[in-house]
Amino acid sequence: MTLGGWVNIRTLLPVTQAGVKIRPLTHSDAAAYANGSHDTDVRRFAHLPEPHYTPALVSEQIDSIITPGLIAGNLAVLAIADNSSDQFLGSVVLFDIADNRAEIGFWLAAAARGRGAAHQAVECVAELGTRMGLRELHARTVNDNTTSVRTLTNADFAPHGNAEIGTAPSGEQALLQHYTRSL
Repeated sequence: MTLGGWVNIRTLLPVTQAGVKIRPLTHSDAAAYANGSHDTDVRRFAHLPEPHYTPALVSEQIDSIITPGLIAGNLAVLAIADNSSDQFLGSVVLFDIADNRAEIGFWLAAAARGRGAAHQAVECVAELGTRMGLRELHARTVNDNTTSVRTLTNADFAPHGNAEIGTAPSGEQALLQHYTRSL
């Protein structure tokens, strides 16, 4: 079932691209997710909804928010993992899924950066979006997050309008540039 009715996103996973895959978060990812979320750049640029993650909180969210969101088709908080070892590299999320479009956000743990994993994960999400029946992906980032800007533009996202003050997933106000990609 595609959007119009909801799709159980779990049935569409994993999606692979070169050296990475996106897949459901598992309890075995909880410590790596929590540790990665404490990275200075992740804290500065990812605008995560929680101010502090612990393995217990991540596990609780997998059970109470993440898995139900995947099943309902309205939220996809996913692991970015190495395609060979399945090692957790970071996270990508599809949220505000409605009207054949969704917003994407992503972050990588420090040790996973510099090898193209973010670009590959974004391409996996584009494939997932197509499987879901989406027609457009949206993203927002602050302009000084040059790595994210480069990842988005290299993945065929185009700036949309001028940067404007908006509310990030963390609830913070930030100067955000919007990007779009047709699927």
